[in-house]
Amino acid sequence: MLTSAEALVVLRALPCAARALDVLADYKDAWIVGGAVRDALLGRVDRGRLVDVDVVVEGDPEPVARALGEVVASHERFGSYEVVAGDCVFDVVRARTERYDAPGALPDVTPAGLEDDLLRRDFTINALALNAAGVLHAAPAAQEDLAAGRLRVLHAASFRDDPTRLWRMVRYAVRLGFAPEPGTQQYATEAVRAGALETVSGDRLGTELRLALSELDPLGVLHAAQNQRLVSGLDLDPARVAQALALLPAEGARPDLTLLGAVIPDGAWAAGYGFTAAEQRILDRCAALQPVMASPPAAPSEVAARLRGEPVEAVAVAGAKGDPETAGLYLHRWRHVGLEIDGHDLIAAGVAEGPDIGRRLAAALARRLDGDLPPGRDAELAAALDAAP
Repeated sequence: MLTSAEALVVLRALPCAARALDVLADYKDAWIVGGAVRDALLGRVDRGRLVDVDVVVEGDPEPVARALGEVVASHERFGSYEVVAGDCVFDVVRARTERYDAPGALPDVTPAGLEDDLLRRDFTINALALNAAGVLHAAPAAQEDLAAGRLRVLHAASFRDDPTRLWRMVRYAVRLGFAPEPGTQQYATEAVRAGALETVSGDRLGTELRLALSELDPLGVLHAAQNQRLVSGLDLDPARVAQALALLPAEGARPDLTLLGAVIPDGAWAAGYGFTAAEQRILDRCAALQPVMASPPAAPSEVAARLRGEPVEAVAVAGAKGDPETAGLYLHRWRHVGLEIDGHDLIAAGVAEGPDIGRRLAAALARRLDGDLPPGRDAELAAALDAAP
């Protein structure tokens, strides 16, 4: 583990953290806190991922927030500000204590000093604060737990007060390679058994699920979550997931939904996690679309007719469950085949308006896909006019 001075050097090499430190140099009661400090002390900061920096201020946080960049949102209840400066996002909060009136509820907050603020956090390894001068403050056992690779909650009711910390525990365990210490594991098991997650809204659980899917090893996090009984019913086949992701087009697709769609038993599984209607449709089709099969052999036009209109994520999953080669041909070649002519050309050639227009265009497209039609408007128009009405 690095010293605080070495961690400060690590943070100054990162544009967003460096900007925060430059501003914080003018505010003696302002500190970078949480994950950025943790990862800097571990020497594990990913330059491409550290764009969100958490700042805690003893006293009024507004001057610090406005010095950092543009305030895009504020929450008076929590004394917090969301600040944007270029690609950087800063969460600036007043140092506080928290009290939970009911399990899973949002906390009531009271302004406090830095030491009390550190004690309200989820795990000791995140209860770390570093200022621009390189002074490190840590909750009891924080540095020892960080050096030993331990996850430890700061009080016995932590998971009951905020059950989303159960998801954070499995994410940190997989990302950092840390393990919960026995007491924390017992608290987590007891919280799950007591139904703690049922006290949290679907939207908040959905946020945690999305964070899990954005991890570098999302499948590992889902495995850990299922082992911890945070979720159930997932078929976590790594080969199927890898194949589905490999089939996915590089542009305009959702790897996170593809991964989730490859492991859920049905679309209803995701219904309680606050997905948008468009996202839910993708997950529904991922679960419901039958595997793409190569036997018996099907013409490209038949495959395209069956898959046209399906989300690319669902086709990738269906290919991973069946024949990936056929699914890949559709995703990367056949779905892009089109005609140069349209209905106006057929009407100009004497075909009456109506459903027959669509049938003739579909017949010409099928011949294009199956290689029975040379490219060009003339050939396409002749094929469409020759098609049986």
